[in-house]
Amino acid sequence: MKDSPEKRNEWRAIFYVQARVAILFVPVVVSLLIIGALAGNERKSAADGVDRTVTSSVK
Repeated sequence: MKDSPEKRNEWRAIFYVQARVAILFVPVVVSLLIIGALAGNERKSAADGVDRTVTSSVK
């Protein structure tokens, strides 16, 4: 009960499409994780009560 070569090629084509889609989304996910980590760190460092966005008032 082996699969026919045609059926095997069909599954291989589906796998290749899924792999290409995954390759496209990996950089997007990684960059979102980096942005989230940086935003998380910024929120933690603002716990001292100084608003880092107003640089002219901090001397």
